[in-house]
Amino acid sequence: MNTFGRTFRLTTFGESHGPALGVVIDGCPPGIALSEGDIQPFLDRRRPGRSPLSSPRQEGDRVEILSGTFEGLTTGAPIAMLVRNSDVRSGDYESLKEVFRPGHADFTWWKKYGIRDYRGGGRSSGRETVARVAAGAVAAKILAHRGIQVKSRILEIHGSTTPEGMEREIEEAIRAGDSVGGIVEITARGCPPGLGDPVFGKLDALIGMALLGIGAVKGVEIGEGFAAARMRGSEQNDQMREGGFLSNHAGGILGGISTGEDILVRIAVKPTPSIAKEQRTVDLGGKETVISVRGRHDPCIVPRLAPVAEAMLALVLADALMEQERIRAWAKEG
Repeated sequence: MNTFGRTFRLTTFGESHGPALGVVIDGCPPGIALSEGDIQPFLDRRRPGRSPLSSPRQEGDRVEILSGTFEGLTTGAPIAMLVRNSDVRSGDYESLKEVFRPGHADFTWWKKYGIRDYRGGGRSSGRETVARVAAGAVAAKILAHRGIQVKSRILEIHGSTTPEGMEREIEEAIRAGDSVGGIVEITARGCPPGLGDPVFGKLDALIGMALLGIGAVKGVEIGEGFAAARMRGSEQNDQMREGGFLSNHAGGILGGISTGEDILVRIAVKPTPSIAKEQRTVDLGGKETVISVRGRHDPCIVPRLAPVAEAMLALVLADALMEQERIRAWAKEG
Protein backbone atom coordinates (compact mmCIF):
# COMPACT_ATOMS: atom_id res chain seq x y z
CA MET A 1 0.00 0.00 0.00
CA ASN A 2 1.62 3.24 -1.13
CA THR A 3 -1.33 5.59 -0.53
CA PHE A 4 -2.12 7.19 2.83
CA GLY A 5 -5.06 9.28 4.07
CA ARG A 6 -8.77 9.67 3.40
CA THR A 7 -9.50 13.28 2.46
CA PHE A 8 -5.92 14.55 2.37
CA ARG A 9 -4.29 11.69 0.45
CA LEU A 10 -0.75 11.04 -0.67
CA THR A 11 0.89 8.40 -2.82
CA THR A 12 4.67 8.02 -2.65
CA PHE A 13 6.97 6.42 -5.21
CA GLY A 14 10.64 5.70 -5.87
CA GLU A 15 13.51 3.62 -4.52
CA SER A 16 16.73 4.29 -2.62
CA HIS A 17 18.94 3.78 -5.68
CA GLY A 18 16.45 4.72 -8.39
CA PRO A 19 16.48 7.99 -10.37
CA ALA A 20 14.23 9.81 -7.91
CA LEU A 21 11.64 9.64 -5.14
CA GLY A 22 8.43 11.58 -5.03
CA VAL A 23 4.89 12.07 -3.84
CA VAL A 24 1.53 13.02 -5.31
CA ILE A 25 -0.88 14.75 -2.91
CA ASP A 26 -4.60 14.82 -3.66
CA GLY A 27 -7.13 16.77 -1.63
CA CYS A 28 -5.05 19.79 -0.70
CA PRO A 29 -7.29 22.88 -0.40
CA PRO A 30 -6.74 25.70 -2.89
CA GLY A 31 -5.33 29.11 -2.06
CA ILE A 32 -2.52 28.02 0.28
CA ALA A 33 0.83 29.72 -0.33
CA LEU A 34 3.30 27.01 -1.29
CA SER A 35 6.76 26.96 -2.86
CA GLU A 36 9.88 24.83 -2.83
CA GLY A 37 11.18 27.18 -0.15
CA ASP A 38 8.40 26.02 2.18
CA ILE A 39 9.30 22.35 1.67
CA GLN A 40 13.11 22.49 1.65
CA PRO A 41 13.75 23.23 5.37
CA PHE A 42 11.84 20.07 6.32
CA LEU A 43 13.88 17.97 3.88
CA ASP A 44 17.13 19.53 5.06
CA ARG A 45 16.51 18.27 8.59
CA ARG A 46 16.09 14.72 7.27
CA ARG A 47 18.92 14.93 4.74
CA PRO A 48 21.99 12.65 5.15
CA GLY A 49 25.56 13.86 5.27
CA ARG A 50 25.00 16.81 7.61
CA SER A 51 26.87 15.35 10.59
CA PRO A 52 29.84 13.03 11.14
CA LEU A 53 27.45 10.94 13.26
CA SER A 54 25.08 10.28 10.34
CA SER A 55 25.30 8.56 6.97
CA PRO A 56 27.97 10.18 4.75
CA ARG A 57 25.75 9.83 1.68
CA GLN A 58 25.73 13.29 0.09
CA GLU A 59 22.24 14.01 -1.20
CA GLY A 60 21.10 17.58 -1.76
CA ASP A 61 17.46 16.46 -1.54
CA ARG A 62 16.35 19.48 -3.57
CA VAL A 63 12.59 19.34 -4.06
CA GLU A 64 10.83 20.16 -7.32
CA ILE A 65 7.11 21.01 -7.35
CA LEU A 66 5.82 19.70 -10.67
CA SER A 67 2.11 20.49 -10.43
CA GLY A 68 -0.72 21.74 -8.25
CA THR A 69 0.38 25.35 -7.78
CA PHE A 70 -0.06 28.55 -9.77
CA GLU A 71 1.49 31.91 -8.97
CA GLY A 72 2.63 30.58 -5.59
CA LEU A 73 -0.75 29.22 -4.47
CA THR A 74 -2.21 25.72 -4.39
CA THR A 75 -4.96 25.26 -6.99
CA GLY A 76 -6.81 22.27 -5.55
CA ALA A 77 -5.29 20.02 -8.22
CA PRO A 78 -2.91 17.15 -7.33
CA ILE A 79 0.46 18.38 -6.07
CA ALA A 80 3.37 16.35 -7.48
CA MET A 81 6.82 16.74 -5.92
CA LEU A 82 10.09 15.11 -6.92
CA VAL A 83 13.47 14.65 -5.21
CA ARG A 84 16.22 13.24 -7.42
CA ASN A 85 18.89 10.82 -6.19
CA SER A 86 22.34 12.21 -6.96
CA ASP A 87 24.83 10.23 -4.85
CA VAL A 88 24.01 6.60 -5.62
CA ARG A 89 26.67 3.88 -5.16
CA SER A 90 24.85 0.68 -6.06
CA GLY A 91 28.15 -1.19 -6.32
CA ASP A 92 28.38 -1.16 -2.53
CA TYR A 93 25.57 -3.73 -2.47
CA GLU A 94 26.88 -6.23 -5.05
CA SER A 95 28.28 -8.47 -2.30
CA LEU A 96 24.80 -8.58 -0.68
CA LYS A 97 22.97 -9.52 -3.87
CA GLU A 98 22.51 -13.15 -2.85
CA VAL A 99 22.12 -12.81 0.94
CA PHE A 100 19.55 -11.44 3.38
CA ARG A 101 20.70 -8.68 5.73
CA PRO A 102 19.61 -9.33 9.35
CA GLY A 103 17.11 -6.77 10.64
CA HIS A 104 16.16 -5.58 7.15
CA ALA A 105 13.11 -6.27 4.99
CA ASP A 106 15.20 -8.32 2.54
CA PHE A 107 13.82 -11.70 3.63
CA THR A 108 10.19 -10.67 4.06
CA TRP A 109 10.10 -8.70 0.80
CA TRP A 110 11.53 -11.74 -1.02
CA LYS A 111 8.90 -14.03 0.54
CA LYS A 112 6.08 -11.66 -0.40
CA TYR A 113 7.04 -10.70 -3.96
CA GLY A 114 9.64 -13.24 -5.06
CA ILE A 115 11.88 -10.38 -6.17
CA ARG A 116 13.76 -7.64 -4.34
CA ASP A 117 15.86 -4.58 -5.04
CA TYR A 118 19.05 -5.32 -3.12
CA ARG A 119 20.47 -1.84 -3.79
CA GLY A 120 20.06 -0.30 -0.37
CA GLY A 121 16.74 -2.03 0.19
CA GLY A 122 14.96 -0.33 -2.70
CA ARG A 123 11.49 0.73 -1.65
CA SER A 124 11.93 -0.53 1.93
CA SER A 125 14.90 1.80 2.48
CA GLY A 126 14.66 4.65 4.95
CA ARG A 127 15.33 6.93 2.00
CA GLU A 128 11.68 6.43 1.01
CA THR A 129 10.77 8.78 3.86
CA VAL A 130 11.99 11.80 1.89
CA ALA A 131 8.63 11.72 0.09
CA ARG A 132 6.72 11.59 3.37
CA VAL A 133 8.58 14.59 4.71
CA ALA A 134 7.82 16.60 1.57
CA ALA A 135 4.12 15.78 1.97
CA GLY A 136 4.29 16.50 5.70
CA ALA A 137 5.58 19.99 4.94
CA VAL A 138 2.40 20.65 2.94
CA ALA A 139 0.30 19.26 5.79
CA ALA A 140 2.15 21.55 8.21
CA LYS A 141 1.12 24.54 6.09
CA ILE A 142 -2.53 23.46 6.32
CA LEU A 143 -2.28 23.00 10.08
CA ALA A 144 -0.58 26.37 10.52
CA HIS A 145 -3.67 28.02 9.03
CA ARG A 146 -5.60 26.60 12.01
CA GLY A 147 -2.95 27.46 14.59
CA ILE A 148 -1.67 23.88 14.96
CA GLN A 149 2.06 23.22 15.31
CA VAL A 150 3.88 19.86 15.37
CA LYS A 151 7.31 19.56 16.99
CA SER A 152 9.58 16.73 18.14
CA ARG A 153 12.46 16.16 20.52
CA ILE A 154 14.81 13.26 21.20
CA LEU A 155 14.26 11.88 24.69
CA GLU A 156 17.03 9.31 24.71
CA ILE A 157 19.54 7.38 22.63
CA HIS A 158 20.54 3.92 23.83
CA GLY A 159 19.28 4.79 27.29
CA SER A 160 21.15 8.08 27.58
CA THR A 161 19.07 11.25 28.12
CA THR A 162 21.68 14.01 28.00
CA PRO A 163 22.98 15.56 24.75
CA GLU A 164 26.55 14.66 25.67
CA GLY A 165 25.59 11.13 26.60
CA MET A 166 23.61 10.64 23.39
CA GLU A 167 26.55 11.73 21.27
CA ARG A 168 28.87 9.46 23.24
CA GLU A 169 26.58 6.45 22.69
CA ILE A 170 26.61 7.03 18.92
CA GLU A 171 30.39 7.47 18.83
CA GLU A 172 30.89 4.25 20.79
CA ALA A 173 28.59 2.40 18.40
CA ILE A 174 30.63 3.67 15.43
CA ARG A 175 33.87 2.43 17.00
CA ALA A 176 32.29 -0.98 17.62
CA GLY A 177 30.96 -1.26 14.06
CA ASP A 178 27.48 -1.30 15.56
CA SER A 179 24.40 0.95 15.88
CA VAL A 180 21.96 2.30 18.50
CA GLY A 181 18.31 3.36 18.68
CA GLY A 182 16.32 5.68 20.90
CA ILE A 183 13.05 7.39 21.78
CA VAL A 184 11.47 10.42 20.09
CA GLU A 185 8.59 12.49 21.47
CA ILE A 186 6.25 14.31 19.07
CA THR A 187 3.82 16.97 20.24
CA ALA A 188 0.98 18.72 18.41
CA ARG A 189 -0.09 22.00 20.02
CA GLY A 190 -3.20 24.00 19.19
CA CYS A 191 -5.19 20.99 18.01
CA PRO A 192 -8.94 21.63 18.45
CA PRO A 193 -11.25 19.13 20.16
CA GLY A 194 -13.35 16.85 17.97
CA LEU A 195 -10.81 15.38 15.55
CA GLY A 196 -10.99 11.64 14.90
CA ASP A 197 -13.80 9.11 14.82
CA PRO A 198 -15.15 7.17 17.81
CA VAL A 199 -14.96 3.63 16.36
CA PHE A 200 -12.79 2.50 13.43
CA GLY A 201 -11.17 5.86 12.68
CA LYS A 202 -9.96 6.63 16.20
CA LEU A 203 -7.38 9.39 16.11
CA ASP A 204 -4.95 7.47 18.30
CA ALA A 205 -5.32 4.38 16.09
CA LEU A 206 -4.58 6.46 12.97
CA ILE A 207 -1.56 8.03 14.65
CA GLY A 208 -0.30 4.61 15.70
CA MET A 209 -0.67 3.26 12.16
CA ALA A 210 1.09 6.28 10.67
CA LEU A 211 4.07 6.15 13.01
CA LEU A 212 4.43 2.37 12.93
CA GLY A 213 4.48 2.75 9.15
CA ILE A 214 7.95 4.28 9.53
CA GLY A 215 10.37 1.41 9.00
CA ALA A 216 12.51 1.78 12.14
CA VAL A 217 9.64 2.38 14.60
CA LYS A 218 8.83 -0.60 16.82
CA GLY A 219 6.61 0.98 19.47
CA VAL A 220 4.16 3.87 19.94
CA GLU A 221 2.61 5.26 23.10
CA ILE A 222 0.21 8.17 23.54
CA GLY A 223 -0.03 10.16 26.75
CA GLU A 224 1.05 8.01 29.69
CA GLY A 225 1.18 5.02 27.35
CA PHE A 226 2.44 1.86 29.05
CA ALA A 227 2.83 3.75 32.33
CA ALA A 228 -0.98 3.92 32.49
CA ALA A 229 -1.00 0.19 33.23
CA ARG A 230 0.72 0.95 36.54
CA MET A 231 -1.65 3.79 37.54
CA ARG A 232 -5.01 3.87 39.26
CA GLY A 233 -8.05 5.40 37.62
CA SER A 234 -7.89 8.34 40.01
CA GLU A 235 -4.37 9.01 38.78
CA GLN A 236 -4.90 8.36 35.06
CA ASN A 237 -8.20 10.21 34.61
CA ASP A 238 -7.90 13.80 33.41
CA GLN A 239 -10.27 15.66 35.71
CA MET A 240 -11.99 18.76 34.37
CA ARG A 241 -12.68 22.26 35.51
CA GLU A 242 -14.30 25.26 33.93
CA GLY A 243 -12.28 26.05 30.83
CA GLY A 244 -10.44 22.75 30.41
CA PHE A 245 -8.62 19.81 31.91
CA LEU A 246 -6.54 19.62 35.08
CA SER A 247 -4.04 17.21 33.47
CA ASN A 248 -3.27 15.48 30.18
CA HIS A 249 -2.50 11.86 30.99
CA ALA A 250 -4.55 10.84 27.94
CA GLY A 251 -2.17 12.64 25.61
CA GLY A 252 -4.89 14.80 24.08
CA ILE A 253 -7.16 11.97 22.92
CA LEU A 254 -10.21 10.39 24.62
CA GLY A 255 -12.52 7.88 22.98
CA GLY A 256 -10.52 8.21 19.77
CA ILE A 257 -11.28 11.95 19.53
CA SER A 258 -9.02 14.91 20.31
CA THR A 259 -9.71 16.78 23.57
CA GLY A 260 -8.11 20.11 22.67
CA GLU A 261 -5.10 19.41 24.90
CA ASP A 262 -1.65 18.82 23.42
CA ILE A 263 -1.41 15.56 21.51
CA LEU A 264 1.60 13.81 23.00
CA VAL A 265 3.20 10.78 21.33
CA ARG A 266 6.41 8.84 21.92
CA ILE A 267 7.99 6.31 19.57
CA ALA A 268 10.64 3.64 20.08
CA VAL A 269 13.19 3.58 17.25
CA LYS A 270 15.27 0.45 16.74
CA PRO A 271 19.02 0.47 15.98
CA THR A 272 19.96 0.76 12.31
CA PRO A 273 20.19 -2.84 11.03
CA SER A 274 23.08 -2.19 8.61
CA ILE A 275 26.21 -2.69 10.73
CA ALA A 276 29.84 -3.59 10.04
CA LYS A 277 29.87 -6.14 12.85
CA GLU A 278 29.72 -9.70 11.54
CA GLN A 279 26.31 -11.36 11.70
CA ARG A 280 24.93 -14.77 10.79
CA THR A 281 22.42 -15.04 7.96
CA VAL A 282 21.40 -17.19 4.98
CA ASP A 283 21.57 -16.73 1.23
CA LEU A 284 18.75 -17.04 -1.32
CA GLY A 285 19.16 -20.81 -1.31
CA GLY A 286 18.95 -21.06 2.47
CA LYS A 287 22.66 -21.72 2.99
CA GLU A 288 24.17 -20.26 6.15
CA THR A 289 26.80 -17.57 5.85
CA VAL A 290 28.32 -14.63 7.74
CA ILE A 291 28.14 -11.04 6.49
CA SER A 292 29.44 -7.62 7.40
CA VAL A 293 27.41 -4.79 5.89
CA ARG A 294 29.64 -2.11 4.42
CA GLY A 295 28.68 1.15 2.76
CA ARG A 296 27.19 4.40 4.02
CA HIS A 297 24.76 3.94 6.89
CA ASP A 298 23.57 5.85 9.95
CA PRO A 299 24.99 4.51 13.22
CA CYS A 300 21.82 6.00 14.75
CA ILE A 301 18.78 6.93 12.66
CA VAL A 302 16.98 8.71 15.51
CA PRO A 303 18.00 12.34 14.72
CA ARG A 304 17.03 12.01 11.05
CA LEU A 305 13.85 10.10 11.86
CA ALA A 306 12.44 12.85 14.12
CA PRO A 307 11.29 15.07 11.19
CA VAL A 308 9.75 11.98 9.56
CA ALA A 309 7.69 11.37 12.70
CA GLU A 310 6.60 15.02 12.70
CA ALA A 311 5.54 14.67 9.07
CA MET A 312 3.44 11.57 9.72
CA LEU A 313 1.67 13.16 12.70
CA ALA A 314 1.02 16.30 10.64
CA LEU A 315 -0.43 14.20 7.81
CA VAL A 316 -2.82 12.42 10.18
CA LEU A 317 -3.97 15.68 11.76
CA ALA A 318 -4.41 17.48 8.44
CA ASP A 319 -6.54 14.61 7.17
CA ALA A 320 -8.60 14.48 10.39
CA LEU A 321 -9.03 18.27 10.36
CA MET A 322 -10.37 18.25 6.82
CA GLU A 323 -12.71 15.35 7.64
CA GLN A 324 -14.04 17.26 10.65
CA GLU A 325 -14.56 20.43 8.62
CA ARG A 326 -16.64 18.42 6.16
CA ILE A 327 -18.80 17.16 9.03
CA ARG A 328 -19.26 20.68 10.39
CA ALA A 329 -20.10 22.04 6.94
CA TRP A 330 -22.69 19.28 6.47
CA ALA A 331 -24.21 19.99 9.90
CA LYS A 332 -24.55 23.70 9.08
CA GLU A 333 -26.22 22.96 5.77
CA GLY A 334 -28.65 20.62 7.50
